[in-house]
Amino acid sequence: MSTSSRLRLGATALTLASLVLAAAACGGTTRENSGDSGGGAPVGGAADPDAPLRSGLKIAFLPKQVNNPYFTTADNGGKDAVTEVRGEFKEVGPSEASASSQVSYINTLSQQGMDVIVTSANDPNAICGALTQAKAAGAKIVTFDSDTKPECRQVFVNQVTAQGIAENQVKLIAGQIGGAGEIAILSATANATNQNTWIGLMKEELKKPEYARIKLVTVAYGNDDDQKSFQETQGLLQAYPDLKGIVSPTTVGVAAAARYLSGSQYKGRVKLTGLGTPNQMREYVKDGTVDAFALWNPADLGYLAAYAGAALASGQISGAEGEKFKAGKLGEFTVGKDGTVVLGPPTVFDKTNIDQFQF
Repeated sequence: MSTSSRLRLGATALTLASLVLAAAACGGTTRENSGDSGGGAPVGGAADPDAPLRSGLKIAFLPKQVNNPYFTTADNGGKDAVTEVRGEFKEVGPSEASASSQVSYINTLSQQGMDVIVTSANDPNAICGALTQAKAAGAKIVTFDSDTKPECRQVFVNQVTAQGIAENQVKLIAGQIGGAGEIAILSATANATNQNTWIGLMKEELKKPEYARIKLVTVAYGNDDDQKSFQETQGLLQAYPDLKGIVSPTTVGVAAAARYLSGSQYKGRVKLTGLGTPNQMREYVKDGTVDAFALWNPADLGYLAAYAGAALASGQISGAEGEKFKAGKLGEFTVGKDGTVVLGPPTVFDKTNIDQFQF
């Protein structure tokens, strides 16, 4: 959680509707939207780019957690796409992000005969067995935001290349601390696929000569929980009194860290950047707690994931490299290596542009 047709975060292109945050209990909240109920049996065999999108597809979104504003935004984007393809939308999921919390939901969705399951994995391995069984039962599997092992799904819709995230985050924090000093990373869960990939690449990025004076002292985990992330921020500042900056590549973590810094003696002294939404971070940018941060449009991420699922279930694509499909207002996309589809580059938000965005 652009000026291009794929990211659509630019001020001239953004036309997002107001987003409603839905809190859900651990038992799981379900949201449904029904369109036309037509369509034939699931399409199998080789991909056919000229095949029409089936109407009446049952497309379910299973985020890491349903009470997370980032995933509320992303899933609402998915709902818009499902409405456009005249399908039936459903959102279910746990209220806490943990490795195994999504398994029971996958099993239930499979039993309910979903055509497509779109999920962001809390763990790259924990849900693979359930997803494999769902595939065997006929569901098409799309991961977005955070991937599983490639063999567990057909397509992964990535926000941006992992290298692009790493370069962006390191460049932002380096610029803010003057290219020298101790930094820490405040991550989500310890097993989150995307977080660990980005962190690994950030460590490699920091080995470049231009970042030789920056030292990464630790990685802390807030488990995508607001209060724990808040406490972890406090702990980092107590454990590392010379800390110059924090990178939090998670929307929950960066907002919690900003909230702590804004009311502390470290405001303005310890720099913070990461991945956040403009609506979460606006007050902290305006009061000087945060200089700049980045993100893609999560609504577009969910929108693209839904279209990828519809293309799979309609037989337009199979997830093979080089296949192409159209994703409504976002245009045409090409499936890359290991079934990956990339949304586009992140946008940097600061005082000069943050009021141009509402999500």
